Amino acid sequence: MVPPKRKPARLKGYDYSLPGAYFVTVCTKDRKCILGEIVGEGLCPLPENILTPLGKETEAAIQFIDNNYTGVKIDRYVIMPNHIHLIVIIEDTGGDGAPPLQSIMGRLKSYTTNVYGKTLWQRSFHDHIIRDEEDYKKIAEYIDTNPQKWKLDCFYYGKPQ
Repeated sequence: MVPPKRKPARLKGYDYSLPGAYFVTVCTKDRKCILGEIVGEGLCPLPENILTPLGKETEAAIQFIDNNYTGVKIDRYVIMPNHIHLIVIIEDTGGDGAPPLQSIMGRLKSYTTNVYGKTLWQRSFHDHIIRDEEDYKKIAEYIDTNPQKWKLDCFYYGKPQ
């Protein structure tokens, strides 16, 4: 039996090292809820995202990239129980060239997988090239409100595993 062909993850022919903004989603392997837990429902005004130690390491890795990679800015992010969303901005460095999005995400995934000690992430990641200010605002709001909408999220699987 021939396995099904995977849809290409990246836009064919697009140079992901070009300056621009990218919305990225990465899911944990088997969508296990190991990065945090959304707590505070019912009478609490807003659900709160409590990160596990692994979630905190993931946050530290995101912040490391934001603070140490020339021409790369993590403009917004949220760490959910079983996935992360980021807006990655690759800036025009005037010739030095920022690393392509695939390298940035590969480094993030590699570091956090080493911390975890076994496969942490699903293969590849989903990206969306942010096309304009309206697109950016919609995605930024989605990231900012993601914990409040956890039970409606397509990645929701209930309690941590």
